[in-house]
Amino acid sequence: MRRTWLVPIMLILSSGIMAMAWLGHLKYKEDLSFFMATLFAWLLVLPEYILNVSAIRRGVGRYQPSEMAAMNLSSGVVFIALVSHFFLGEEISIQKYIGFGLMIVAMILISESKPSESITQKEL
Repeated sequence: MRRTWLVPIMLILSSGIMAMAWLGHLKYKEDLSFFMATLFAWLLVLPEYILNVSAIRRGVGRYQPSEMAAMNLSSGVVFIALVSHFFLGEEISIQKYIGFGLMIVAMILISESKPSESITQKEL
């Protein structure tokens, strides 16, 4: 049971860290040189990468790689919106909120899907 929730949580946290690495330095664009912004981003990316790879390795067997990728990518887009709004002050329209909500629904649907019995990996 622990692996069931641990892997998605790790992937979602990984996406949050990556969103900060991608966009966090923009809040301090005037104060940080390009080199310092790159260093800041890389300091965030290293623990994110360790968390991401650990989650994927733990998740194999319980989740398919495509399911874990969907969790990671969908949550990444949602975190980009959250960082843009709460950290950088970007206004987000209701249309975008609906779109991000649909991405969360898609992430749930993909991660809950079961392989089709008619076509399996062994038959291919």
